[in-house]
Formats: sequence, structure tokens, C-alpha cells
Amino acid sequence: MLVSMKGMLADARKNHYAIPAFDVSNYEMMRAVLEACEEAHSPALLQVLEIDLQGRSLQMMTALAKEASKLYRIPICLHLDHATELSSIKAACEAGFSSVMFDGSVLPFEDNAAKTAEVVRYAHAHGITVEAELGHVGNAMVGNEGDKACNEDPEDTLTVPEEVVEFVKRTDVDALAIAIGTAHGVYKKTPMLRIDRLDEITAVSECPLVLHGGSGTPDDQMKTAIAHGITKINIFSDVVAAMNSGLKEKLNTMENPATWPAYVFEDARTRMMRVVREKLETFGSAGRV
Repeated sequence: MLVSMKGMLADARKNHYAIPAFDVSNYEMMRAVLEACEEAHSPALLQVLEIDLQGRSLQMMTALAKEASKLYRIPICLHLDHATELSSIKAACEAGFSSVMFDGSVLPFEDNAAKTAEVVRYAHAHGITVEAELGHVGNAMVGNEGDKACNEDPEDTLTVPEEVVEFVKRTDVDALAIAIGTAHGVYKKTPMLRIDRLDEITAVSECPLVLHGGSGTPDDQMKTAIAHGITKINIFSDVVAAMNSGLKEKLNTMENPATWPAYVFEDARTRMMRVVREKLETFGSAGRV
């Protein structure tokens, strides 16, 4: 049975570690994350983006995660990542997701709070955890080759501590993604986390805090952020890069174009699992199950 994110984050906050939340776009990514998490005795927090849930993919990815929860001996949460429409959130809840994120970070504060509160009312009525975002984590360089980094000054999009208090009070959200200097995608320059701003937020709120844009952020900064209150860190680009580099190398050296996928994905899976293991150890979630 899939579990909600709430219990996972409560334990992480109590015991001062963070759970890496891995976006998985297909079976191979999901398998690599689950295998590595079980080996490391870590809870598994699987995330799926809306782009990977088009058509029947919503039901197929949910079915994969539900079956996995019966096969693996670790708690597994299935989380909808960065949804912007209530219709998408309702569809995920009805399909069987155990956690969702509503991303209203580009909206004015009042609209973000109102829409997040609506999502929370719906999801909580179904026993489902909700994450929201306050402040805005922009793009470093995102997944399509034509995409470009945003031109926002990070200082202009940092989360404001006073707004956190009001936002959590109005929404009753279970976890809050905050902006303290990270970005989504592949960094063009090393980020510098604003730990001082993180301290200001933890001083006024007990809501579990989430860091997006974990891929490429130096380990020492990650560990410091965890020590100062971060309980969930999103990872996508590092795992995707490991998969794609493994596939590229394999395909470029393969003489038989009809080679079975079980062999084609071997190196990619090994590389993905290596990345997952490193995050589990770095964030402190290994050995928690």
C-alpha cells in the first residue's frame, strides 16, 4: 500500500535528515530508485511530473507504483510534482496517488494561498498529503534543448518568512517548498544557498520544508540545509543525466540494433542507482527503514 508523505517528513524533521524525492518518468527510472532505496533501507519518495502522465500514462504509472508497494519492503509514496491545475490533482488523487503538489508559486500571494487551500481541502478529504510552493524556484537550464534559463534575480524570488506564517495558517498545507537560492534543471554556475533565510523561516514555522533544484547543488550546502531544517529535496536532472549518458554510450557501441532493452538499459540502470545511493547517503535517509 502506498503511504502519504506526511509521516515520512515528520520522521525526517524529528531525526534531522532529509528524504530525496526522485522524479521518475518511466519504469526503468522507478525500478532504479526502488532497488537502490530497498538496498539502502530507505523510504522511497517517487514523484511524477504532469508531462509524464498524459493519456493512459496516469493509470499506468499509478499501477506500477501500487504493485511496487506490495513487492518492496520499504514505505513508498507516490507524489504528483508541480501540478498547476486542480483538475490534474483530482485525477491523480482518484487514480491512487498518495501525495500531491500544487505549484502556485508564480501567482500573487493571495491567489496562491486561496488555490492551495482549495487543493488542501480536497486532498485531505481523501487522506492525501499536499505540498505547496512559496517564493519561486526558477529554471537554471531545463530539460528541452531549446529551453533557456530564467532571467530573474534570485534575491527577488526568495521566500519571505512573514508570508510563510500567513500562508501555512490559511492553507493548512503539509509541506512547503521554499526558495533559498536553488533552481530547476542543470546549473550554469554553482548555486549559493541562503541559509540565513532558511533560519529565518524555521524560526517562525514548524511546517516541513522542501528544497527544489537539488540536482547539482554541492553536497556540503545540502548537508547544511538539512541541518538547518530542510526535510525533502527534489532530484531529477542528476538521475536523468545518468540514464541518458548510460544509454548514449551503450547505443553508440552497439552493433546489433535489435538488442533487447533488458541489455540496453543495464548500464543506464547501474548509473541511476549509483546516483540514488549517493543521495540517500548524503541526505541521511539510508538506514531509516
